[in-house]
Amino acid sequence: MIRPIFIVFFLFFSSFAFSQNKWNIRFYNETVNRNIIIFADNDEEMPMSAKFDFKLSNMTSSLPSNQIVVIPAKAKKFEIAKITVIKQNAANSFSYTNTFNFGNALQKDYDKDYIYDLPFEKGKTQLIYQGYNGKFSHQNANALDFNLKTGEKIFAAREGKVVAVVENNTQSCANISCAKFNNKIVVMHPDGTFADYVHLKLNGAEVKIGDEVKKGQFIGYSGNTGFSNGPHLHFAVFLNRIDGKRDYLPTKFKTSESDSLLLEEGKSYTKNY
Repeated sequence: MIRPIFIVFFLFFSSFAFSQNKWNIRFYNETVNRNIIIFADNDEEMPMSAKFDFKLSNMTSSLPSNQIVVIPAKAKKFEIAKITVIKQNAANSFSYTNTFNFGNALQKDYDKDYIYDLPFEKGKTQLIYQGYNGKFSHQNANALDFNLKTGEKIFAAREGKVVAVVENNTQSCANISCAKFNNKIVVMHPDGTFADYVHLKLNGAEVKIGDEVKKGQFIGYSGNTGFSNGPHLHFAVFLNRIDGKRDYLPTKFKTSESDSLLLEEGKSYTKNY
């Protein structure tokens, strides 16, 4: 009699999109009634998405290869897949490679009518010196660069939960190679979208991971870190994808002139609330 042989290889590949972070998610397997169950523990404050590519010999998986699965925030022993032997008393094996990224990579819908607050102090007027699809670093991206100086206060444009904070960097350059030095705060909104507040100064975050922030709350200080050619605040709202790409979303703001406005490059806007 040939005993079943289980060979397990674990090969994990993090998404390039947020290489500064080592996400607190763990994948592991257990044998239950001669089946292999793959589980995940997600210790992050947000959902995580994962995709598995299985190589199976005399085995089948309940999760098809390359199908995305979303692991809820703070989930423990979340079942990813069940690997089952097809023919008993015959040799069998399986292996898989794994790619994962933060957020719900399957999400398409979001609140398109939400009105954001300007992310700077009341009474200030700020220039949008690079807007949507800008030529320097916003190609094919709905992102905004507010002309804030180093040390100016940043305020939450929308309520949500802080899911990532980086504030230990000091370097900057006008090249994408410096993106790894971006200081930033990432907030997850109630509709599952994320907001990036980028280029904060050293130790420029006034919030921490897990904090619930209110719209208009003071969260940090502007700076000039990472992929930057001068002090400013980079702001963008996006949905994340499993391959590291992002769907950048247009955002309407309340200004002194309008209750709902898409901001434009080269124009200045005043916050009177």
